[in-house]
Amino acid sequence: MRDRIAVDLRESIAAIEATVEQCLPSVVEAAEAIIHCYEEGGMVLIAGNGGSAADAQHFVGEMLGWFLDKSRGPLPAVALTTDTSVLTSISNDASVEVVFARQLEALAAPEDVFIAISTSGESPNILRAVETAQAIGAKTVGLCGPPGSKLAREADIPIAVPAELTPHIQVAHAAILHAICRMVDEREW
Repeated sequence: MRDRIAVDLRESIAAIEATVEQCLPSVVEAAEAIIHCYEEGGMVLIAGNGGSAADAQHFVGEMLGWFLDKSRGPLPAVALTTDTSVLTSISNDASVEVVFARQLEALAAPEDVFIAISTSGESPNILRAVETAQAIGAKTVGLCGPPGSKLAREADIPIAVPAELTPHIQVAHAAILHAICRMVDEREW
């Protein structure tokens, strides 16, 4: 058991190291887009399914609360994954494919950034949300797994983690979101 855990941890570290090597320019671009969004009075909207929904909510907690800088004021951010009444009414009355897009139609503006998270890069409701955000004029950041997915092709700023296994992709996504939080924190507000 000990050896298996050590292997899992080393594989997660390798995924993060590969992400640094291959995705750093895109992560910097995403952080700059988010900072610019906040400078222009916009907000960040974010969504994902399953574990990616948890990542979305975690990121919003860091923006509305604090990351490392306890003196930074709250920054507007909305996880489109948290309101069960909204999620179930849209899913039931229309379809789960539009559950995030419909919310973006109501909430997003051209000065905003939409962060789309999908480990496969193929989630239909995430892809529809990217399309909707772009139609509104919002910048889109796509956190996904290996390059070549639909999300990697369609997002304005794709961050395609070079890993195959979902847990390794999720670990890299968490590290990316934390790195973005730190860049936002280091900006003088």
